[in-house]
Amino acid sequence: MKNKSTASRRNSRQNVLQVRVMTPRIAWLGFLGFFGSLTKLACVVAVLAALGWGVWRGMQVAFYRNPDFRLQVIDLNANPVIDELRVASVIGVDLSSSPSLFDIDVSNATEQLKALPEITDAKIERHLPDTLVVSVTPRVPKAWIRCVEAGISEVRKTGGMLVDQDGVAYLCHESHVQLTQRLPVIDLPAAEDITPTAGKRIAQPELDHALALIKTICESDADGMQWIESIRQANKWSLELVTRDATTATFGLGDHHRQIENLRAALTHAGSRGYVIDTINLIPKYNTPITIRSETKPPKAIPVVIDETAAADRADEKNSTAATTRN
Repeated sequence: MKNKSTASRRNSRQNVLQVRVMTPRIAWLGFLGFFGSLTKLACVVAVLAALGWGVWRGMQVAFYRNPDFRLQVIDLNANPVIDELRVASVIGVDLSSSPSLFDIDVSNATEQLKALPEITDAKIERHLPDTLVVSVTPRVPKAWIRCVEAGISEVRKTGGMLVDQDGVAYLCHESHVQLTQRLPVIDLPAAEDITPTAGKRIAQPELDHALALIKTICESDADGMQWIESIRQANKWSLELVTRDATTATFGLGDHHRQIENLRAALTHAGSRGYVIDTINLIPKYNTPITIRSETKPPKAIPVVIDETAAADRADEKNSTAATTRN
């Protein structure tokens, strides 16, 4: 019983102590301490916000609103497809308002230039205090495209369709017309589900075959593009090339180097003898068929470029045949 009474008195004293500690004064002091800590935190946040605003305002004054950093010059590399005014238009810069260099999103502007079909790559840099340096890599045109069935009939004019060596088509702008006047025309047939579109590769075998012939001609003759008027695929096994002098030459789908050399030899011979070749079939390796346009006497034979190894093989074969006949 005594132990139980002692424990009861101890619990009673603890309850009285707790009541005395949690007096209104103590609670008020605790609230004031918490409020003071909260106030200090708010002051720190306010100071940081003020510093951030000050830095932002300083950037505005020092860079964005500084008249020394307004765009004055677009430094564009020499190229035949785009000029400074069109660059400004494409990237959305109003030159009349003299925007700050730092208002121009260089990354976005670069992507906008790269999206142009006539450009393969682009790079833009800010050069303080007032210059935007722009460098573009234009596509190199190899031919004009004509496909009457698809509504593409204008060639060697602004708005005509050009194509590069990879078969990517793009429209010719006014600044590019003069430089592309001497390019050949590739005539394409209509194809189901394939419409030549600017910025897209034309996936037609007829185009691939014609471009392969043009590439070989350019490799064989630096001025080769100057004497080709047009190319078309005549059938499944041959290409028809028309020269500036209206000579129609028939090529195969391969063995172009030999055929080009034979064509040049035949044209040179015709020029020296005063006759004009109307048509020539370059597919046969020997006895090249031709027709002439002039009234002059046709030649008994025209020269062809002969592979010395092949000629030696034919001579050996002829000698062997003769020996067999004698025996």
